[in-house]
Amino acid sequence: MGETRKRGRKPKAPASTTETMDFQYTNAASAAQTDAVNAQNDVFIAATDAVSTAAAVNNDANNPPPARRGRGRPRKSGAGHAEAAASPERRPYQNGGVVLEPPPQPLAKWESVAARVVPAMDAVVKVFCVHTEPNYSLPWQRKRQYSSSSSGFIIGGRRVLTNAHSVEHYTQVKLKKRGSDTKYLATVLSIGTECDIAMLTVSDDEFWEGVSPVEFGDLPALQDAVTVVGYPIGGDTISVTSGVVSRIEILSYVHGSTELLGLQIDAAINSGNSGGPAFSDKGKCVGIAFQSLKHEDVENIGYVIPTPVIMHFIQDYEKNGAYTGFPVLGVEWQKMENPDLRLAMGMKPDQKGVRIRRIEPTAPESHLLKPSDIILSFDGVKVANDGTVPFRHGERIGFSYLVSQKYTGDTALVKVLRDSKILSYDIKLATHKRLIPAHTSGKPPSYYIIAGFVFTSVTVPYLRSEYGKDYEFDAPVKLLEKHLHAMAESTDEQLVVVSQVLVADINIGYEEIVNTQVLAFNGKPVKNLKSLANMVDNCNDEYLRFDLEYQQIVVLQTKAAKAATLDILTTHCISSAMSDDLKT
Repeated sequence: MGETRKRGRKPKAPASTTETMDFQYTNAASAAQTDAVNAQNDVFIAATDAVSTAAAVNNDANNPPPARRGRGRPRKSGAGHAEAAASPERRPYQNGGVVLEPPPQPLAKWESVAARVVPAMDAVVKVFCVHTEPNYSLPWQRKRQYSSSSSGFIIGGRRVLTNAHSVEHYTQVKLKKRGSDTKYLATVLSIGTECDIAMLTVSDDEFWEGVSPVEFGDLPALQDAVTVVGYPIGGDTISVTSGVVSRIEILSYVHGSTELLGLQIDAAINSGNSGGPAFSDKGKCVGIAFQSLKHEDVENIGYVIPTPVIMHFIQDYEKNGAYTGFPVLGVEWQKMENPDLRLAMGMKPDQKGVRIRRIEPTAPESHLLKPSDIILSFDGVKVANDGTVPFRHGERIGFSYLVSQKYTGDTALVKVLRDSKILSYDIKLATHKRLIPAHTSGKPPSYYIIAGFVFTSVTVPYLRSEYGKDYEFDAPVKLLEKHLHAMAESTDEQLVVVSQVLVADINIGYEEIVNTQVLAFNGKPVKNLKSLANMVDNCNDEYLRFDLEYQQIVVLQTKAAKAATLDILTTHCISSAMSDDLKT
């Protein structure tokens, strides 16, 4: 298998050996004590020269001299600091009634970083969620509920951020602060499936007492230090892992099935770390831990949602009162790196861009752009032949990053080359409408039953329920082809299939029909599940005829089919022949 990224939510494996560190506060009192001790040592050195040998001999019984430094390796510090070796052990001296203590050990480098991170750690909370997932294969019921724990953190406005997959299909969410024994009921304000971020709040005022919200920092640079804080598998208390930013690029978000800006770090992200903040060495939040790479050839590769994506989610919610998503341009494009291809498309030597292969029919401005148009620039930023744009010094990034910075309904100035002419269009941006949706946005699946035939619309969760996590290999080729390449012709178009046949006398001979697309009913194309249900319910013809994929047909007597449906529902303990969304 290829590389797969795994979300950390429900503990499924024993605790790893990831190194964790527990930082403590550093205050001004220790610095003042150090100055006082240094002053005492100065006095001690001067006084020692004047002390007689006899007095020194008398004092030796009570105050032995300091131990000599050994010739071997220096002793390791009791605190376990790897960067600074501890100085030789010394015992206090008495001189004139003054007790002189040796100076404290210097702070290791990572301790100084921790001193900045520790105050913000109090804003990190543990998220407890009870999930009840729909049963997509038996859409009239739900699966057994289960519990999970993850991490989150407090931001301004009495709000808490965590991962969307941490509260997916939630029935109850509770939060617990660091050092507290109380769990507070939380309310889910918004869930951003594409960016894997969810926003929560707590109505109890006690929850917000004594806690300062986390402050967001800028997008870090490569090799910047990051500290991931959360409640991962392996214990109940807060855990801290540290690393550096090793890569910044457009990443595949597993939960959202999208591609957005992301950070790759070498700090361990384990089950339960999801939703926890990643702090910079200045104590500012620079991202949210959300997934890690699990592969036999790699280790300690974690991924963080960066602040530009986080702020887009927050501002989208504040602007619209709900999460509207990340817009897309609505085109599929081809690289123009081949010189002969550029020449054939009429591009000049100084022109660069990408060729439009296909245009989403559901895109708001699909009539403006045409296939084989060359996208030269987006909002004034020139697009290279490989589809990248300048990002920061020495870095380039896919131009989809520029699109993702926009909001749903915004417009962008797009320059294209068509027939050797440069044209400019103000393109309205909208969210992506997939023929097979990656998510159901928390809604229960739709279904319709007639004569034992269970009809439903295909979604990615449905494919995963039917064929497991490797559905991209095990699902029927016809469904996979539509999942990967087909485009919806309208915003309400669905791919309707016969999910299964509940065996009864009325459907003898049709029992083996499984997950086969319905193309037409009584000669009329099937646009979506609701239109199919309406056509069947209102049918007065003698027969019900369903045209299926692979040139199959199903024919039933109308009166007999409708009469048999009620008995079949009773036999299988199904309360209704259709889902609630089809009744309206």
